[in-house]
Amino acid sequence: MKDFFRVLRIYLPPYKAKLALTFIFNLLAAFFIVFSMLSMIPMLQVILEDDKEVYDLLAWSLDKDVLFNNINYYITSIKNQYGPGTTLLYLGIFGVIATLLKTGFTYLASYTITGIRNGITRDIRKAIYNKMIELPLGFYSNERKGDMMARSTADVQEVEASVMSSLDMLLKNPIIIIVVLISMLYVSFELTLFVFLVLPIAGFVIGRIGKSLKKTSREGQTKLGFILGIIEESLSGLRIIKAFNAEKRMEHRFNGEVESYRRTMNKLQRRRHLAHPTSEFLGTIVFVMIFWYGGSLILNGDNSLNMAVFMTYLGMFYQIINPAKAFSQAAYSIQKGMAAYERIEAILDADLDVKEHDGSQEIKAFTSNVEYRNITFAYEDINVLKDISLTIPQGKTVALVGQSGSGKTTFVDLLPRFYDVQGGGIYIDGINIKDIKLFDLRELMGNVNQEAILFNDTIYNNITFGVEHATVEEVINAAKVANAHEFIEASEDGYQTVIGDRGSKLSGGQRQRLSIARAILKNPPILILDEATSALDTESERLVQDALENLMKNRTSLVIAHRLSTVRNADLICVFNEGQIVETGTHDELIEKDGIYKKLHSMQMS
Repeated sequence: MKDFFRVLRIYLPPYKAKLALTFIFNLLAAFFIVFSMLSMIPMLQVILEDDKEVYDLLAWSLDKDVLFNNINYYITSIKNQYGPGTTLLYLGIFGVIATLLKTGFTYLASYTITGIRNGITRDIRKAIYNKMIELPLGFYSNERKGDMMARSTADVQEVEASVMSSLDMLLKNPIIIIVVLISMLYVSFELTLFVFLVLPIAGFVIGRIGKSLKKTSREGQTKLGFILGIIEESLSGLRIIKAFNAEKRMEHRFNGEVESYRRTMNKLQRRRHLAHPTSEFLGTIVFVMIFWYGGSLILNGDNSLNMAVFMTYLGMFYQIINPAKAFSQAAYSIQKGMAAYERIEAILDADLDVKEHDGSQEIKAFTSNVEYRNITFAYEDINVLKDISLTIPQGKTVALVGQSGSGKTTFVDLLPRFYDVQGGGIYIDGINIKDIKLFDLRELMGNVNQEAILFNDTIYNNITFGVEHATVEEVINAAKVANAHEFIEASEDGYQTVIGDRGSKLSGGQRQRLSIARAILKNPPILILDEATSALDTESERLVQDALENLMKNRTSLVIAHRLSTVRNADLICVFNEGQIVETGTHDELIEKDGIYKKLHSMQMS
């Protein structure tokens, strides 16, 4: 429960006004529950002919004897004037009005708590999504994509269903139990004292059962993450699964995870379903013990208790049984939901390795050069870049070549701070990029990657992605420069054509040209091209290469390329090998050096 209240402390403050209203409505509903029950005493006394004839009205006070005396005074007056039948009718109308007020305030409380519950759930969804897109890329190298999806969907739904629905328990049931118990103390102190001795025993038993739910629930949520991961991998790699006839292998892997999840959920839900019968059984035991003890008091001639009061007392006790059951079931739900929230919290509390400090500078233009000074970088314990220095003047094109795994992509990913260097520094116009606001830093750059990253939206929205207030003319001009305008116009709805998941309705060359158009529209002074033509056929490569040349005009460009023919005209070519720059120069200079570059070039030419 401590974790539950901590979550509420985080998310409840914006809803203080609604919380106060909910408390007031629940308090009023609880008071009218008591009034409706107390109205049964005079009705039962009239029916049982146990009512006292009272003809003296006393000064009103909170004393029980005074209250019952004055109530009996008015009942006596009505009974003598209109008869017992009419008296019962009046008492019944009073009970109906009290019940109407009780149900009305109960509805108002539920109406208000709905806004709080759904608002907190929305806030959790927003917090986890915002944190997921804020986290650095390095965080996801150690996380399964399916598990991240499970945390942001299934875990949030579990928190909504279990934790947020239990707000009712916190704001309604305790109030009803406290108000009714106080009233029971007022009606019969001795009998209520007996209740206080018996109830904690039942609560202890229920609490012990509920504690075992949290661990099992956490296991279930983790296994669901594995299942979603397999589904995501299967959909992404469906072509390979079919090509290698691996359907049975994937089915076997998926079936194993589903079976493990089934066993875990069986264990969890069987324990959860134990809440209702356990609470009902223990409640019945407590009820029988109270019935026995109260009946013994009446049979022994206790003047403080008569049959009508005792029956009403039992009715009042029954009013706290359902809230107590709901309380115990909510305790089970909270244990289950908090296991899901702990998985969410692991993301919300994840460290931001890449962050800006309070004194970060704004930078709106790039005027001089980009400088890498003795940078080193490692993924965990594996050194990827080792003491590299390089200066890239404004307006120049620098090509990065070398074998796969030599550190080229990591080198360019450090510039927009997708990762942070662990030694040395990167400077733009003499300013360390760690001292520049992240938004301003990345606003200076445009990216075109080996795999065109597009969204299941219209062509127009994909081109304008990240660019605010672009005009239609600017979008069309960007598409023309990227050699994309013709195929866009030929598509079904032109620029409003929805391109499918990851642009699946387009060819590889078309997707790449759209990503180039997006970079052209952004018009960044620094351009990063990562294997932008390596996955294309010859015709598509020619179109994309022409678009890239248009894009690179008058820009500072870092180009990663495996096809050396695409970087012959670069101002500087850097050859990477095992995390170091081992050769630099133009194409002709590197051929003359007769080193690694010439070897790579000869292999490709042959």
